[in-house]
Amino acid sequence: MTIRKRMLLWDWTNSTGAGSTPQNLAKVPYDASHPTVSLCNWNAWDPPENHNRIAFRALLHDKNRLTGNEWAMIANTTSPIIIFYNEPERANTSAQEAADTWHKMLVPLRKQKGKKLCSPSCSNDGNGQKWIADFMGRVKDDMPDYLGLHYYGNSAKDAKDFVEMMHDKWPHLPVMITEIACISRNKDDVYKFTAEFANWADETPWIAEYAFFGCMRKLADNFVSPAAQLMNPDGSFTDLFYKLMYDQPIKINGQAIKP
Repeated sequence: MTIRKRMLLWDWTNSTGAGSTPQNLAKVPYDASHPTVSLCNWNAWDPPENHNRIAFRALLHDKNRLTGNEWAMIANTTSPIIIFYNEPERANTSAQEAADTWHKMLVPLRKQKGKKLCSPSCSNDGNGQKWIADFMGRVKDDMPDYLGLHYYGNSAKDAKDFVEMMHDKWPHLPVMITEIACISRNKDDVYKFTAEFANWADETPWIAEYAFFGCMRKLADNFVSPAAQLMNPDGSFTDLFYKLMYDQPIKINGQAIKP
């Protein structure tokens, strides 16, 4: 039986603008025999080329999107899960400020519309860990439905240890890893990291979904690894993305990488 936990990070630049290839989204298999379960584009709007095919995960990216059309899209989204804030510790947003918004604007969507809520996804560095602990302490009477996490590094073991450590702090919450990637420039290292982590996450019952970064034509910045890209500059898919779309367990050189 196929385990379906893999979230597709489909960058908004794939949907519109010069060089965009929205038609390629139709090439991503989405059915009970393939592991892709959802799609996120770091926005509140479902990509029009999705045609409501792949389950959408709306993201309220930051505090600058709490008014006007941006908030209206969140308030009226058909997405059953809303992800709250993307690395707020790096966006000049305090845990208290986020908690106030959580209680005032997010929790009512759960109570009135039945939405599931994912906590802010912070970076895996010390500041990120400190911020999310502060936030969780401030919303303990209305906890998230999921714990959101990000992880970037070179070791799949370190990634697994980090995710386990964070889950141990809030063991009642399933985990959504809304961004993860190997930052090594070595292709073999990236492939091994991806295979080892994905195979482990697929078998770990308290991990709800996980998303490898990222499906976009251009590197987001100099931190991410070109070897970890899931899309080529022309909009075609990389071999690594094909493995994430089709392989379970993911194999490298014909051999399944053990978790």
